[in-house]
Amino acid sequence: MSGSRPSLPAPSALAAAWSLDPGVTYLNHGSYGAAPRSVLARQAALRGRIEQEPERFYVRHLEGMSDEVRRALGGFLGADPDNLAQVSNATAGVNAVLRSLDLGPGDELLTTNHAYNACGNALAYVAGRTGAQVVRAVVPFPSCGPEEAAAAVLDRVTERTRLVLLDHVTSPTGVILPVERLVRSIQERGIDVLVDGAHAPGMIPLTLDSLGAAYYTGNCHKWLCAPKGAAFLYVRRDRQERIHPLVISHGANSLRTDRSRFRLEFDWGGTIDPTAWLCVPAALEAVAALVPDGWPEVMARNHALAVEARRTLCAALEVTPPCPEEMLGSLAAVQLPDGDGKRRPPPGLDPIQDALLERFGIEVPINAWPAPPRRWVRVSAQLYNSVEQYVYLAEALRTLLAEEAREESASRA
Repeated sequence: MSGSRPSLPAPSALAAAWSLDPGVTYLNHGSYGAAPRSVLARQAALRGRIEQEPERFYVRHLEGMSDEVRRALGGFLGADPDNLAQVSNATAGVNAVLRSLDLGPGDELLTTNHAYNACGNALAYVAGRTGAQVVRAVVPFPSCGPEEAAAAVLDRVTERTRLVLLDHVTSPTGVILPVERLVRSIQERGIDVLVDGAHAPGMIPLTLDSLGAAYYTGNCHKWLCAPKGAAFLYVRRDRQERIHPLVISHGANSLRTDRSRFRLEFDWGGTIDPTAWLCVPAALEAVAALVPDGWPEVMARNHALAVEARRTLCAALEVTPPCPEEMLGSLAAVQLPDGDGKRRPPPGLDPIQDALLERFGIEVPINAWPAPPRRWVRVSAQLYNSVEQYVYLAEALRTLLAEEAREESASRA
């Protein structure tokens, strides 16, 4: 990295709770999350317990400890704990549902053009094996409001639709879709909804039992700040018999009668490191303790910071905000001038994203959405971030985009 890099702006005073690199302005909490130091210490202690006596931990203690996680998580999510299963991430939750469905030729799987790419691939895989068809509703962006988003989805529901996959908070564009209205309208037609809530837990309030979706999956490692590998799959009670984990293991023929088949299959898929999942209660407590009013204040602060970040970027880049503020949580996307469509060798990042890190020490994603040459910068807002960091990002982008424009002009001369 360059020794002439500008001085980095200070993060929030709350950044001390995390172990993030002080040499990087980290504006990408949304992609992978970041666990506080105290949560990582709890995970290390749990790993120590496992290695002291694995048989005791896995056979005698793990099931009860996992039940405690579901109770704590269920209380936070407004969900019956028995409707929650442990999965490694939201993409695994989406796959578990899709690969359990009985589909055939002529059936339609509906999603939107904002769907997470990995889940779009899962839809395509299942459709290719069953003869079903993937249909994408085009939700306009920019210039999208909740009503337009809902109408775009509902207009593509047909008598052949068997399942609708909705992102609660879209990954490439950071938009909160009107999931409550859509779940109600779609399921009134007898069609199940699977909500990909990868970003929602800890970003926006959730009451999953009241939402009533047949299926809902979300990550705990993002905005809840648990370690990586902690996520949940919510399956409504009347749909649990048909849903199976990706790994079929001992629960499939267990003789136990004290738990549902859903519980028995999902609770034990084989020997894994369960400590990320077991740290969810610690993450819920640790983050809530950082501010006086707990999680409601966490969500409100992060939303306000994301709104301010978008205002700062839009003003600096002289672009119009692409959606109403009410559709933002803790993520915000701002459109950049089109690129040349070229991305560097693996990992295939946009040259602007590489330059932001190498020259300015800023880590933030530049997404090519819906496809190159379109480009968006997507910022995250977490308690450890500060307004000054987004001002710094705006100045860096202006510098790099001006250089890019001069280079393009020179190449055409």
